[in-house]
Amino acid sequence: MHYLVINDLFYWISIALMISIHAGFLAYEVGASRSKNVLASAMKNLLTFSVVIATFFFFGWWFYNAFYEFPFGGLDLETAKAALPWSDSMGPANQDYTGIFWGAFALFAATTGSIMSGAVLERIRTSSFLILTAVLGSVVWIIGAAWGWHGAGWLLTEWGWHDFGAAGCVHLVAGAFTLGVLINLGPRIGRFVNGKAVTIPPHNLPLTMLGLFLIFIGFFGFLMGCVIFDNEGMFSIFGNPTNLSAVAFSTLMGLAGGILGAYMSSKGEPFWTISGGLAGVISVAPGMDLYHPALAFIIALVGGALIPYMGKLIEKFEIDDVVGAVTVHGGCAVYGLVVSGFVLWGYPNVGDLPAINPLGQIGGMLVMAALGFIPGYLISLLLKQFGMLRIPAEVEVAGLDLSEVPATPYPEGIPVTVTRVTVTEEYN
Repeated sequence: MHYLVINDLFYWISIALMISIHAGFLAYEVGASRSKNVLASAMKNLLTFSVVIATFFFFGWWFYNAFYEFPFGGLDLETAKAALPWSDSMGPANQDYTGIFWGAFALFAATTGSIMSGAVLERIRTSSFLILTAVLGSVVWIIGAAWGWHGAGWLLTEWGWHDFGAAGCVHLVAGAFTLGVLINLGPRIGRFVNGKAVTIPPHNLPLTMLGLFLIFIGFFGFLMGCVIFDNEGMFSIFGNPTNLSAVAFSTLMGLAGGILGAYMSSKGEPFWTISGGLAGVISVAPGMDLYHPALAFIIALVGGALIPYMGKLIEKFEIDDVVGAVTVHGGCAVYGLVVSGFVLWGYPNVGDLPAINPLGQIGGMLVMAALGFIPGYLISLLLKQFGMLRIPAEVEVAGLDLSEVPATPYPEGIPVTVTRVTVTEEYN
């Protein structure tokens, strides 16, 4: 029984650390916003956290337990009964660690919503955002987790998929879903003028950088949640033997490599440099339980170096991703999954399951990208058709804090961020 007590404590700490991810996203997005949208951005993060956790309890956890063989097999409705909100397992009568394990997954779910949140800053309606984040956090990503993380998930059992740190089912699904939403949402007023991108600087870049460091702290809790252990040892969430030592090496080397890579390729630009840490960890996430630390550093170095170029590529399509979420989470997940397929080619999975291979990793990457993008695009398109997706232009120019909160973040006054093109003049 002692390992059950330790397991409870392990996930309890994991949950607490993952909450710092959301503190980090809140600070990150508040800093990245203009001063007229600060409180609206903060409120959106608080609501993301609470809405996704609630919906994940009422129906999200059920998808993980029911969908691991879908669509190639049937739904496991019998096992999934224990995940229904009225089940004894989902309440105080529970005698094992279901609640603590559910809690870690609920925080994973909330993270997907926070990934999208920063990209759509300053022009999305809060109501439509909460609809989208509930679908992403409590339906879409958890189906991907059932396919690629569940010990009997078909991506693992049929294709030899290996994604220890959730580059696919969390970061790529959220990044692709966000891309679908951004296409329909459109850019902020003044972001693109005559086909050219215009920088709208964050109103508080140091706060954004501090927020990303809080996310780095939370990543250690996130990666704790990717590990399970019992009286036989420690395993990845889908059953491969592992240990926290391997994860510590890869995580720290991933942070260091990503920051240095982004610093060099962006020529010291602060926003991309600090985002490089996140890019580095996501780049090594698929194989971070298996990589040598030096190899993790090199993979992360390249991943961090790529993000300024991927960000410029997205801008060419006039897609306004305020915090680079599609680039960092989606782009680096694609890169990391492809690299892992070749670097880890032939490495055995647990039992008699297929070995890690390029086709499995790349095929799984395409599955996760489609799983995210299609619902993100279609649901946001439907909201757009009903006029529910975006705030009115006059509200956007005035600032969301006046209409969506309403309150004043800086009552003693702070200079409003000035862009290279005056937004109100562009609107008029």
